[in-house]
Amino acid sequence: MSGIRLNFEDPIKDSVTRIRFAPQSNNLLISSWDSSLRLYDVETNELRLEAQIDAAVLDCCFEDEFVAFSAASDGSIFRYDLQTGDHSAIGLHDDSATCIEYSNETSQVITTGWDGNICFWDPCSNQVSRSFVGSTSLVESISLCRFELLVGTGSLVRKYDLRKSGAAMQAEELPMSISVRCVRSMAGWEGFAVGSFDGRVTLQTDTEEIGYTFRCVPKSKNRKYHLVTVNDIAFNPCAPGVFVTGDYEGQVIAWDAKSRKRLLELPRYPNTVASLSYNHTGELLAIASSYTYQEANELEDHPQIFIQEMGENYLRCAAAESSARKQR
Repeated sequence: MSGIRLNFEDPIKDSVTRIRFAPQSNNLLISSWDSSLRLYDVETNELRLEAQIDAAVLDCCFEDEFVAFSAASDGSIFRYDLQTGDHSAIGLHDDSATCIEYSNETSQVITTGWDGNICFWDPCSNQVSRSFVGSTSLVESISLCRFELLVGTGSLVRKYDLRKSGAAMQAEELPMSISVRCVRSMAGWEGFAVGSFDGRVTLQTDTEEIGYTFRCVPKSKNRKYHLVTVNDIAFNPCAPGVFVTGDYEGQVIAWDAKSRKRLLELPRYPNTVASLSYNHTGELLAIASSYTYQEANELEDHPQIFIQEMGENYLRCAAAESSARKQR
């Protein structure tokens, strides 16, 4: 099996919803349907923190190395002190809170929920600083890069400028030719990538250099494509244009956006790839292998977290080896 598997004395009991590496360390934040938020030290292979709430944790994010936030199925938004384990609610949606990001530029927690609202919370006052109805459709995914907030829903990606407020903060609607499952901002570029429910990825930038749609999964033996959901996308923060996709069938594939080539395909993981995250140096990739409640035939085994070396040097060597094998 590809990568090192993290060892949990007390296994994660339900589906993993999100994993995120910390901003400046190899601590990994893990949220799951078993109502827990875990902080794991990847370097020592130790659990540093586990906090329980009264609802499923559907998403999580860091403010910094010492503070994290989560969004829960009962609509609650929680703040966590990662040193003491103390946590408290800072806000509440009218329905399940599904996606969460923290903005360093505006010092706000940004959330979306099944109530159709996009909310901006002040974590110091525990009050919503502004809120508006972003969409009547279910928000599948959000992504934040500096002042640009991306919201993926239906076949649209809505782009918001956080420097604007009130009526001026109208979304720029970007129609997609695919049904959005996840949206992720590019590292180091002005643009983003969108993963779909049918195995395709769309890359879009503000330049003409890149902007295309391709299929992640190969054709089957009968030369037809089959539908495989792209659950997550992660960009390497230190190698512009290099990104990985994780899908429903347990595949993780590395791509180079500039050359439009597949760099590497890892051995298939034992369950659906639910979430991906690069560490701050771009050398390590965390992979959550977990059922996701998308399909009836998913294996409801205990979720597993794998850590895979995926730095630029590793990818270059792996690509060279793959090319050499093809020439033999």
